[in-house]
Amino acid sequence: MWPRAYFDGLEDEVDTVMTTDTHTPRFRGSYTALITPFTNGGIDEAAFRKLVDFQIDNGTHGLVPVGTTGESPTLTHEEHDRVVEICIEQTAGRVPIIAGAGSNSTAEAVRLARRGAAAGADGVLIVSPYYNKPTQEGLFRHFSAVAEAVDVPVIVYDIPGRSIVRVDDDTLVRLNKTHGNICGIKDATSEVGRPPRIRNALGAGFTQMSGEDATTLPFLAGGGHGAISVTSNIAPREIADMHNAWQAGDIAAAQAINARMIELHDAMFCEASPGPVKYAASLLGICAAETRLPLCEIADSSKARVEAALRGAGLIN
Repeated sequence: MWPRAYFDGLEDEVDTVMTTDTHTPRFRGSYTALITPFTNGGIDEAAFRKLVDFQIDNGTHGLVPVGTTGESPTLTHEEHDRVVEICIEQTAGRVPIIAGAGSNSTAEAVRLARRGAAAGADGVLIVSPYYNKPTQEGLFRHFSAVAEAVDVPVIVYDIPGRSIVRVDDDTLVRLNKTHGNICGIKDATSEVGRPPRIRNALGAGFTQMSGEDATTLPFLAGGGHGAISVTSNIAPREIADMHNAWQAGDIAAAQAINARMIELHDAMFCEASPGPVKYAASLLGICAAETRLPLCEIADSSKARVEAALRGAGLIN
């Protein structure tokens, strides 16, 4: 069980966050879609452990290793498994972990989900298959296969900007009704009108996490429960504080933090993620900016934009 500090600043109802209460979401608050540090082509385990501690020490409510921000498509199966294991080891139960386990191969997603669950992850994040362009029936069968393979919560990751296909609301409802452990969504559609529709269809206990930093606050206002953030890799305290303020009902404080972070959010996506956030992390001494091909070093103009955004957010002088 997670320490009391995990719940500080959140609503009283999160005391029952891991119960079967259908009115309480399983996950909420600020979760970080962790980058995977590299050095000389390999995983920098020391930097990754440092990143995990940096997140927890600065109030992040949960961690998501080896999502697509962690460059999962370019990691080997062995590397993928190892990153999840390191995250679980280093976290040592201090905050929940949702292990990235997505793939455009259903068999591979099942394998990754099983390994993540067996390693001790509190849930798995499954991205909609990219490139294959499945039908809604194909999506249903894909997520169903994962749900049937594990007994931990499954979070559907809907990001049509990268996967081309969208997980329709009707498909999401069908998945939840068929598989009780499909109990949440990471929504990267930027549609801030979607949370109340999903809430009406699936109830307040179905976890809704924003997957798009710039629209997280309006997403929360629409009934969302939290976010799986890229920006929180480099600004964990600020992003956690925004969520804490929102949950405490201090809307003005949440808006002020969001206003201070908005240019940084935008800069993190001035090129394909995680290129910009890794460059920002290098400026803050967290890890090297190294990515794996086909991602490469960001352009000088992008570097200047990232540096300016870090200054504007008060993260560097």
